[in-house]
Amino acid sequence: MFKAKVVVALKDDVLDAGGRAVAERLRHIGYPEVKDAKLGKYIELHIETGDRIKQKERVHEMCMKLLSNPMIEEFEIVSADEEKQKKPS
Repeated sequence: MFKAKVVVALKDDVLDAGGRAVAERLRHIGYPEVKDAKLGKYIELHIETGDRIKQKERVHEMCMKLLSNPMIEEFEIVSADEEKQKKPS
């Protein structure tokens, strides 16, 4: 089983009104160090194709076709295996 974590967010050159509102509200309630915020989506997928390379390619296709809007959003795919490798022992 392949577990993929997908994070989708607006591209840097697209106005993120929601992120701006969150940052302003945080400053208003006592967190002046917050200079900016970015809102996005988190999607966790569990898929099985039997081929690790094909699984990641399929998740990429899903992101391009449904999970993100490639015109205004970017996405990052992280597999559970990659995540484990990043964490120190």
